[in-house]
Amino acid sequence: MSVRQVSARPFRRRAVVGIALVASATLVLSACGSDGDDTSSTPTNSSSSEAITKDATLAALLPANVVSDGLKIGTDASYPPNEYSEGGKIVGMDVDLGNAIGEVLGVKVTFTNSPFDAILPGIQSGKYNAGMSSFTANAERQKVVNFATYFNAGTQWAVKTGNPQGVDIENACGKKIAVQKGTVQVDDIKARSTACTKAGNDAIQIDQYQLQTDATGAVVSGKNDAMLADSPITGYAVKTASGLELLGELSGS
Repeated sequence: MSVRQVSARPFRRRAVVGIALVASATLVLSACGSDGDDTSSTPTNSSSSEAITKDATLAALLPANVVSDGLKIGTDASYPPNEYSEGGKIVGMDVDLGNAIGEVLGVKVTFTNSPFDAILPGIQSGKYNAGMSSFTANAERQKVVNFATYFNAGTQWAVKTGNPQGVDIENACGKKIAVQKGTVQVDDIKARSTACTKAGNDAIQIDQYQLQTDATGAVVSGKNDAMLADSPITGYAVKTASGLELLGELSGS
């Protein structure tokens, strides 16, 4: 995860939403990685200080099935504050944005909780019209879906307060590191581990978790020495989970 998007290039948001839906009915709003299959439909947000109105030109570009059934979006609701479950509902920054897109298009938006690595296949199969789950729009993903970029986020590490295991981001050889399955952070930590072994040092023990919340919990409990995730997620974890602190500088932004 790292650049949040829905096409290979950044466009103005309204233009991208319309183009991506009409071009292939495959839309990924990028910004990464849950179990379960909970569904949350959210009505128009009337609390906004500035009313969002339907754009008839964009609405006219929608496929007939989206007009009749609404916009179905897959997300991994284990990635607070971008997308997470609260009180039985899927909430978060991406959910707010998705609902605003629905208002512009004049359709109901339904978010469905999905394992992160199942969202893109779900878009390809037609289960979802779009995915909004903190995706980094890397070259591999751009081969199968369209992206529209809407914000940048780098990778940030976190450790227990005081860094008791002495984790060094540039030399984490032999350390136990937590990461969410299917994210770009997996590639990052694997590359670091390979560098360790090539230098004759111990490999990094990489523990991949289906849920980001489980990866965070593994560091809190001391099972793992450190974690790395998108910067908003790591920052939120440090603010809300007891006994965590940021480690090192933001990278890959």
